[in-house]
Amino acid sequence: MKKIIYLILPLFLFSCGKDSSINPVPVIEFISISPAIAQEYTDEITIVIKYTDEDGDLGENNPDVTNLFVKDIRNGIEYEYRIPQLSPNENEIFITGNFNILINGSGITNGNSFEKVSYEIFVEDRNGNQSNTITTSEITIQQ
Repeated sequence: MKKIIYLILPLFLFSCGKDSSINPVPVIEFISISPAIAQEYTDEITIVIKYTDEDGDLGENNPDVTNLFVKDIRNGIEYEYRIPQLSPNENEIFITGNFNILINGSGITNGNSFEKVSYEIFVEDRNGNQSNTITTSEITIQQ
């Protein structure tokens, strides 16, 4: 009986290691941006992205940490946000869902009465893995 226990135990411990097929890098996908025409400094712009994180370490409980980054392509201004922690520490759990990102009162930078704008977005998980960078479609900001 003891021989069987000793043979099974090493196999069990070996199989408990991390699954090497899990991609530790979060992946994001652009879903939508609205409104199509935003009033300068007045309308809130909503960007919806889909996230997938196979090891579940996306998000952070520390309010001082930023982990979602949105860059205005026109002028390079980067908005920083915090994604709240989505799953417990030390758990490898597949998570997926959507984020709604709000940008308040964007302005026109080219001196005209309207301007097209799009944004680049990426996220970073608790282990410092940076996702792919996505680009939104264009919307128009008008006076």
